[in-house]
Order: sequence, then structure tokens, then C-alpha cells
Amino acid sequence: MEQNPNSMVEYGFRRAIITITVILCALLELIDTSIVNVATTQLMGNLGATLGEVSWVIAAYSIANVIIVPMAGWLSSFFGRKNYFAGSVIIFTVASILCGNSTSIWELVFFRFIQGIGGGALLATAQSILVEIFPPEQRGLSTALFGMGVIMGPTLGPTVGGYLIDNFDWPMIFYVNIPIGIVATILTIKYIRNQPIQFRQNTGTIDWLGMALLVAGIGSLQYVLEQGDREDWFDSQTITFFAILAVVGIICFIWRELTTPNPIVDLSIIKKGNVGIGLVMSFVLGFGLFASVFIYPVFAQRFLGFTALQTGLSLLPGALFSGMMMPMVGGMLQKGVPPTRMIVFGFLGFAAFTFYTQSIMTPQASDSDFFIPLLLRGFSLGMLFVPLTNLALTGLSPRDIPQASGLTSMIRQLGGSFSVALVSVFQERRIAQHRSDILSHITAYDPNTAERLNTYTNGFMGRGNFSLDKAQQMGNAALEYTVQKQSFLLTYIDIFLYLGIFFICCLPLVLFTKKLKTTAKVDTSAAH
Repeated sequence: MEQNPNSMVEYGFRRAIITITVILCALLELIDTSIVNVATTQLMGNLGATLGEVSWVIAAYSIANVIIVPMAGWLSSFFGRKNYFAGSVIIFTVASILCGNSTSIWELVFFRFIQGIGGGALLATAQSILVEIFPPEQRGLSTALFGMGVIMGPTLGPTVGGYLIDNFDWPMIFYVNIPIGIVATILTIKYIRNQPIQFRQNTGTIDWLGMALLVAGIGSLQYVLEQGDREDWFDSQTITFFAILAVVGIICFIWRELTTPNPIVDLSIIKKGNVGIGLVMSFVLGFGLFASVFIYPVFAQRFLGFTALQTGLSLLPGALFSGMMMPMVGGMLQKGVPPTRMIVFGFLGFAAFTFYTQSIMTPQASDSDFFIPLLLRGFSLGMLFVPLTNLALTGLSPRDIPQASGLTSMIRQLGGSFSVALVSVFQERRIAQHRSDILSHITAYDPNTAERLNTYTNGFMGRGNFSLDKAQQMGNAALEYTVQKQSFLLTYIDIFLYLGIFFICCLPLVLFTKKLKTTAKVDTSAAH
């Protein structure tokens, strides 16, 4: 039976309520990916955990996310979109309560994994719901509205988390989800509809093997990316084991999904339209989004002395600007502006942001110095997210959209995980290299070094009742601190420089896109 692509379109008040509901849920999910990052000290103190154990609170959520997101399309078909979305909201909300009530670190890790299962489903299903309730020619607008949550969520997480930690106790970062979760559940049950039967995929036989291979492969990969840096990568037998499991699991998963008649993830969709190239560019987007959110706060807090809340607030104007741009970009797509043109501007804008930022990085920089480059970052992300998502979903049938949106979300998150892992490794090695280079110019016979040491020594003797030996020791320590600080600063400058070069190198990807047109028209008879 031929599917009518407009049979799920909503109008008026119903569309507005559904839109607000799913965007809030997606925003909650994304805020929770980073809200815990600012609470590590409190969790260590209150739950008696080490930093390595607390890192599992963050990793468990990410691993659950990346496992469930690609399966969201199939699960939505199996349970019904409305039932699955409502169930995911309930799982996320209940898990939030249990996280806040946790009395041990491993109890919290377990409930964070459950929360990630519910949250990952919210993200993928929210996008497919938004795409379906808007007519095909307004898909750019629906993508823009969803993009507001995706871009703002990772930025709002540290800001909201910093405020809650400063003014309340750590459980509040989880309890804040409860009222929104309850309201979202009620609105989902009342307003969101299930797909008609002909929209559903053939779910008669459950692909248990595919599901197991997905969990083993993608879950192991995410674990390696999350924990590799903390465990010295392949010097750890555990990381080596999970890396091998990830490679074997992913290869077997791809083979299974391409050969079974009822796959849990329909990988054949990659060949349709611009899904394949859209996935590649979504990886690039996730790489840039999470790398910049990861490295800028470290610089701001280490060199500028910002608190977590101050860092989040400095990122907020750019995120808000990006959010405000989304509907404008969606409107431009609706008027026929090619998405590839905006993607080019987005790549160039992000490269300009990184080059600008690295050029003004000094220990004396203030938050006002970064206002313009962070706005430029917001502009670039606004020009990338909506056109990329629109590019990936254009020309797909309603049956294919949930699968494509799930894959896009997973790849974007994996891009973010790869960026954090690679930046961490690069940072560690580059700091050592810069330190070695600086020390090669510092010798006891160098007049500049001797002058600097004399300045430090005289300064300490003038400020306190220190002996000459003690002042000299303190002078050597101050010189070491200066070398270390300069090494870190040069490393962060390098990271932003190479990140910009990476985006410039990704520009030719737009040449591989296909020109597609949305042929479906609005069925005005369905309006109500």
C-alpha cells in the first residue's frame, strides 16, 4: 500500500503543543549529557568516589545513548511512535529520580545508564516526530526548531549545572528533569499520534543478533572513546580488549544488518538520497561542536580563572544566537536556498571562529575578548545543523525518516566522542612537546633565564622573610610554573588552529551531494 507522506501532518494548536513537547524533551536529554561535568567534585565528596569512578557517571549515559539511538526507528515502529516516546519520557524521568536518590557511586552509574536509554530514544524520536508533523516543504523549519535544542543543550548543561551546584545540592541536577518529564508525558499521551499501520516497518521477527552486535560494537567503541584517555589507551588490557570487540562487533553488525530481511537498523538507507554524505558531514559537525565545547571551558577555567557558571554564561550568547538563527535558516531553505551553499558558509564560519580564537588566546584575555568569536561559532553551527539535517532527510519516505534521523544522531554523537578523545590525546602529547621545546632554551648560562630567576628570587625575598636559598627554590618553582602554563597555552592555540584547518579540509564534501527535490505537496484536507 502506498504511503501518504502527509497523513501525519498536524496543524494549528496541536502542532504547536507537539513541537514544544518534543523540543523540551530533546533539550532535556542534551542538557543531561553535560550537566554532570560540573558536579564531579561534589559527587566525589558526597559519594566517596574517585575521579575515575565519577567519570563513569558521564560515560554510562553516553554509552547508553549511542546504543539506543540507532535502534530508535525500529523500536518506534515496534511499539508505536506515541507509546515509545511516552515510555522513553517516563524511563528518563523515573531514572532521574533514582539518580538523585542514589547513595553510592555505582548505584548512580547504573541509574545514569537507564536514564541514557530513555534519553537517547527521546533525541532520535523527537526529530522524526517533528519532521512528520510538518508538511515536506516546511521540513527546513521543523529541522530548525529541533536544531535549537541540539545546539543549545550541550552549552546550557554546564550553565544550568553550575547554577544548581552553586545554589543547591548535587541531586538537584537530576530532580530538575522531573516536572518537565511529567508534563511531557501527559502532553505526549494526549496529543501525539501513532503512525498508521502502513507506515510501520515489518517488525514480525526481532533481530536479536543484530541488537546484540550493536550493543557489543557501538557500546565498546563508545567505552574506548570515553575511558581510553584515563586508562592510558592501549597500554591497558581492558581498553585493548574493548577496542578489538568494537572492531569485530561493528563489522559483524554491518554484515548482519545488510543480510537479514528484518534488520534492527536498516543500513541500506545510507544509499538513499544524501543520507550517506549527510552522515559524514554530521560526524564533522559533532566533532566541531563537542571539541569546542570541551576545550574552551578548560582554557577559560585554567587561564582566565572562570567558574563553571561563568564559563557557561560566556558560551550562552553564542548558543542563543545560534538558536535564534535556526528558524531564519529554515525559512531560507523553504524559499529554495540550496543547503550546500549554507553548509559551505557554516564550514568557513567555524574555521574563522577557530582561527580568531587562537589568535587572541593569552593569559590576560577576558570574557569580552571571546564574545565575538563565540557569536561566530553560534552563527556557524546555525548554518550547519539545519541544512545538514535537511540534506540527509530530503527525498526519504516517512518510513525511512526515523531510521535516518537515528543514524544521524548516533553519528553526530560519535563525532563528538571522537573529538574529545583525539583532543585529549593531542593535548597531552603537545603539552609535552612544547615543554621540551621551551626547556631547550632554558639553561643556567642563558642570560634571559638568569635574569628571570633573579627577578623571581628578589621578588620573593622582598615580599617575605625568606632566606636566599628558600627564595631561589621558590624562584625555580615559579619558573617551572611559567613553563608549564606557556606549554598549555601554546597547546590550546594549536588545537584551535588545527580544528580550523580540519573544517577547511572538509569543504570538498559538499561536492559529493546529490540535487534532490521534495515532490510531496501539502494535503490541506487534513487541516483542522
